[in-house]
Amino acid sequence: MLQLENLSKTFNPGTVNAKLALDNISLTLNDGDFVTVIGGNGAGKSTMLNAIAGVWRPDSGRVIIDGVDVTGLPEYKRAKFLGRVFQDPMMGTAANMWLEENLAIANRRGKKRTLRWAITSKERNEYREMLKELDLGLETRLTTRVGLLSGGQRQAVTLLMATMNKPKLLLIDEHTAALDPKTSEKVLSLTDKFINEEKLTALMITHNMKDAIVHGNRLIMMNAGRIIFDVSGEEKKKLTVEALLEQFSKASGQEFANDRALLG
Repeated sequence: MLQLENLSKTFNPGTVNAKLALDNISLTLNDGDFVTVIGGNGAGKSTMLNAIAGVWRPDSGRVIIDGVDVTGLPEYKRAKFLGRVFQDPMMGTAANMWLEENLAIANRRGKKRTLRWAITSKERNEYREMLKELDLGLETRLTTRVGLLSGGQRQAVTLLMATMNKPKLLLIDEHTAALDPKTSEKVLSLTDKFINEEKLTALMITHNMKDAIVHGNRLIMMNAGRIIFDVSGEEKKKLTVEALLEQFSKASGQEFANDRALLG
């Protein structure tokens, strides 16, 4: 479903601030893979996701989604292939629009526009049923402005919006980083639910090593713009945080220095 072929990206090339963010990365995700991504600050995790989404083009290499080379496509043209959930709860939704309006926008993504009522009664009932699944009491708040929702509620809504049309690939960038532990657990539970029920292919960056081990069927670790560890299946299930730290030290030749990941 996803192929990254020899992706490289340097920011501020030719200056004293030059930063090699991606160093000749190659990665293949099969249909239905749920891959968690862990790494320290500046490891290249978000840069990789943004390269897939088309936020910027790589200096070299290719991005292929479901057999289609999208390397040259701008971000808005890749949107029909992708669903995205961001680290900031304020992103991914239109804060000044009603909850039902946000869901309608997500529902119409990639579809032909017509001159008809914006939201039909049938659609409104469908949105209520979708929101019931979140178990957050939002099914009675269709005409509430999304900006009035809590961070956890907004992340749950963003997750629903990103998955309701079954994207080819779901990109999740530390979507629980700004949430308290209880809300984070709820959002991660919903993440598993949507991915498993829809059999989605997903790439999830997390700052929490325990979450990286527990969720998904495959884990990759990044450092200095490279993938230094890739584990899946039964081997992944047997991983511990201590074993993951040991693998990092062995592969990178240095200690893992990210308190958020260790203490999460």
